[in-house]
Amino acid sequence: MGPLIIKASIQIAKPAHEVYEAIVDPKKMSGYFIATGSGRMEEGQTLTWKFPEFSEELDVFVTQSNPDQQVTFEWQGSPKQRTTTNITLSAGKNGSTLVKITESEMPANEDGITWLRQNTEGWANFLACLKAYLEYNINLRKGAFDFMTA
Repeated sequence: MGPLIIKASIQIAKPAHEVYEAIVDPKKMSGYFIATGSGRMEEGQTLTWKFPEFSEELDVFVTQSNPDQQVTFEWQGSPKQRTTTNITLSAGKNGSTLVKITESEMPANEDGITWLRQNTEGWANFLACLKAYLEYNINLRKGAFDFMTA
């Protein structure tokens, strides 16, 4: 068995430019995903994300950013392993955008299986929150993880 890879996708009834901006702009991301971000997701930038439910901050290094098409970044996928996340945007039906996320690579061991479960759930949640934010201006994440705060 090779390295573990997460895959998640969703179709959003908005054009690629709107979806892209909601992903790269920290002010927009704070409406559905992070509490704060130190800057836009632009190639070569190292950013800091703070999540509303947790005290720790995560560093994100943007390796690629192609407007309206793709964002690729590296971050700490687990305490022991950096992972690469790739978000691609492509034309969907009726002017919508298909958003696909892959995150890789973790070894196929106990830590990797835990990562796979947690981050697959996390990316599915990210996509649902992104869709609700863009299509209905709703922040699904607000209060959703309060039970996890210490």
